[in-house]
Amino acid sequence: MTEQSVGRGVDLSSAFDSTMGVLRKVEPHDLAKPTPCASWEVRALINHIISAARWWAAMVSGDPGLEAAEGTDYVGADGDGDFVAAYEESIRVTLGAFGAPGAAERMVTVPFGEFPGAALAQFAATDQFTHGWDLARALGHDTDLAPELAVALLGLAEVAITDALRGPDTEASFGPKRTAPDGACPADRLAAYLGREV
Repeated sequence: MTEQSVGRGVDLSSAFDSTMGVLRKVEPHDLAKPTPCASWEVRALINHIISAARWWAAMVSGDPGLEAAEGTDYVGADGDGDFVAAYEESIRVTLGAFGAPGAAERMVTVPFGEFPGAALAQFAATDQFTHGWDLARALGHDTDLAPELAVALLGLAEVAITDALRGPDTEASFGPKRTAPDGACPADRLAAYLGREV
């Protein structure tokens, strides 16, 4: 994997927009539903999506103060938390961090390697978009999300996601590669490549 091969071609804000579109559909009765991520129900997935956005911001900026406090519950005990507003704020913070002067060129060390900020933005886009797919699947909604973006992210994943990053749920960043059904939409093919059962 080269820096150039993972550092171009995907707009992070488009990935956020796709996932926000799904998040806005969540109702309180959805929160306990299972998701394609075996260790998370919808409530935990939402909290992860919002917290992960801030984690990417902290990584690219070098400012740990941008991370969400551990255990932050954006959903609330009865689903009464304004998680849409919380995600909007996380998006603002994250896009600001990636858009800061020098962020695209800055080398950043993360648990899975060292990359320039521009490449890290591609990983962040893949993470946020795919968890939006997880959420859509859990809610029973259409998973044909942002087809052009999904195609671009799949191309990125095919270069960047190595077997070393794959393993069992909770133990690795991605599950074993799966095969999507014939005729599957781009987002479904991406999800299968990243280890989801489609």
